[in-house]
Amino acid sequence: MVPQAGSAETPRRSQSTIRLICTIGVCCALAVLAAHAQEPQEPPAPQAVSPAQLQAAIDKLGDLDYTTRTNAARLVRRTAAAQAVPALLQTVAEHRDGYVRYRALVLLTGFNDPRTKDAMLASLKSPNDRLRTVAYSFFEHHADVSMAPDFLAALDKERGEFVRPALVRALAAMGSDESVRRALTAEVGRGEDFFRSAVIEALGDYKAEYAYDAITAVAKLEGPLQDDAALALGKIGDKRAIATLAGLQHTAPKAAQPAVAAAICLLGTNCESHQHFLAETLTFADQNAGFQDLLRNAAAGLTALAVAGRREAADALFEIGIPSKDPTRAPVALGVATIALRNTPLMLSLLEAHPRRADAIALVAEGFDMLEEDLDKERFFASVRRGYWESRDGSPTRALMQTLIAKLDF
Repeated sequence: MVPQAGSAETPRRSQSTIRLICTIGVCCALAVLAAHAQEPQEPPAPQAVSPAQLQAAIDKLGDLDYTTRTNAARLVRRTAAAQAVPALLQTVAEHRDGYVRYRALVLLTGFNDPRTKDAMLASLKSPNDRLRTVAYSFFEHHADVSMAPDFLAALDKERGEFVRPALVRALAAMGSDESVRRALTAEVGRGEDFFRSAVIEALGDYKAEYAYDAITAVAKLEGPLQDDAALALGKIGDKRAIATLAGLQHTAPKAAQPAVAAAICLLGTNCESHQHFLAETLTFADQNAGFQDLLRNAAAGLTALAVAGRREAADALFEIGIPSKDPTRAPVALGVATIALRNTPLMLSLLEAHPRRADAIALVAEGFDMLEEDLDKERFFASVRRGYWESRDGSPTRALMQTLIAKLDF
């Protein structure tokens, strides 16, 4: 029997993106993990290399061979910033290979150099979709409201499948601007579902209370965006949403119930019972074939709770995900990887204390292999590298960082 959600009154990631990504297998990630069973010791500090070595590594960032390009990126990441940053800036501006320029731009973000902003501004005008995606993602994390007019102009013409969601998130980060608020609120109700889903997710993540009415209207309509809208209402945190969500418990299809339960929990109502419902639903869908929508949405609901700081939700994902196989494993792996990117302190704390650390890290690694958010992954990698260099030799923290660096291939 399918588990039943609790009531909103009494105890009892974008979804479309997750649906798309979870169709991807994890065989590649498993092969990578096997290849790195022996962990190379991480250097204790950034390294100096010859200019020729650095340039050779940069030129190999787009190599077709996985090991070659991974080792090249590893060398660049470990080069002292004073040497690496100028070389990466030159590569972004001049290299003949567009993919190498893209990888260099991503790697540049890991050095936290003020000159990076100029490279990002130039990349916004590039015909290369990858470069524009990275640039918009950068400005999501370095919001500058003075750029809102340019970004709003881009919103009228940008149709790149991965570029537009990054642009939307950058705009959502500028939510204090009234023109941005009007534009994003309008985007909730128009365009293709894939792009609308990205808008709704971004508005939820940035707690855009100004879009409450528009998102509520979508949540009340049965369809592919209903679960996105329900979850966004929970993230926004407006208590008025309880009435809408309580109604959806009675009217929305079963596949949408995990999103409704997660949203009610995020609003602080009967959270334990709704979190338990999500874990039960994920377990049920794992053990019974044919419930793919429930499987994905339950994993996404637990992920949202963990990103919001609920450690028990992440524990449930690991408990169910570690022994699982596909089709369960892919959405759970994607969920724990998303937690690593969006609540890095929580994930590092969980991994350091996890009784099955190697298995837990393997699950995260599989999720990283599926995620497309290269800039956010680079931010995570940079955080882990700094944690390694700053931690005491022989400490549990350094041991964890060493393992993550080896297993996640950076």
